[in-house]
Amino acid sequence: MRVMALDIGQVRVGVAISDPDEQVATPIAVLPASEVVANATPFRRLLEDWDPELFVCGLPYTMGRQEGPQAKGIKQTAEKITDATGIPHVFADERLSSKEAKRSLREKGLSEREMRGKVDMIAASLFLQAWLDARRA
Repeated sequence: MRVMALDIGQVRVGVAISDPDEQVATPIAVLPASEVVANATPFRRLLEDWDPELFVCGLPYTMGRQEGPQAKGIKQTAEKITDATGIPHVFADERLSSKEAKRSLREKGLSEREMRGKVDMIAASLFLQAWLDARRA
């Protein structure tokens, strides 16, 4: 089964996908959040191309393992996406995924400006990979 990760933000949504065997997560796109929530053509094309059966949505937790302040909005957005697409969702801890994504991109020599569109999809692939690994364990 293919699993699609969504790193839901107010402006952008980072998207990553698993291989059919659920072994490897790969970053694939960053889309405007409004297009994803509205199930607009660019998002529908991703769904048609990759045919995911489940969304794994990143949920921000504090270091104390409590839901972060943005969690309520992300949960509502995930519900809207599921309603629009018919694809169920689960949540995964996305703590530190954006920070790790930025570190990785900095190591590759990207500037803050060059990183802007990439961080969200890299973060989605990081928490998806962690979710896949935990599921196999």
